[in-house]
Amino acid sequence: MYIFIHFSLLKTLFNKNKLKLMFKEFQAFVLRGNVMDLAVGVIIGGAFGKIVDSVVNDLIMPIVGIIFKADFSNMYIALANAEKIKEGMSLVDARKVAPVFAYGNFITIVLNFVILAFIIFMMVKAINTLHKKQEAAPAPTPPQEALLAEIRDLLKNQGK
Repeated sequence: MYIFIHFSLLKTLFNKNKLKLMFKEFQAFVLRGNVMDLAVGVIIGGAFGKIVDSVVNDLIMPIVGIIFKADFSNMYIALANAEKIKEGMSLVDARKVAPVFAYGNFITIVLNFVILAFIIFMMVKAINTLHKKQEAAPAPTPPQEALLAEIRDLLKNQGK
């Protein structure tokens, strides 16, 4: 009985007319401006995240490593089987041997986040400033109101 209902439900769902209607609804949804803007934002955000990762990993962390005399990418604490981990073993190799607490990697990722959050904050701040400037600009006076104001001023001057 259940299988029969299940197949009849599938038959109803995959009706050609319903599929065409569903495809048209999906197409209208996807082609809306907001959805496309969101898709572009996600793609650009992903690429921007990679740029920030590169800045942190390739530019900032080596300088921080020189200052603190440490390689943050290989800073970890063995949580178990510490005797199997040899001194100076890379994080990748240590993870193969035992579970590790990779605090150096965590520091790098937190730094990535802070830089990315600061850049996004600055972008939002710049956009808000642009919006305020656009709002502050007075709207031009419609020609009818300008003409009425001119007539008013002329009538005031005639009364004097």
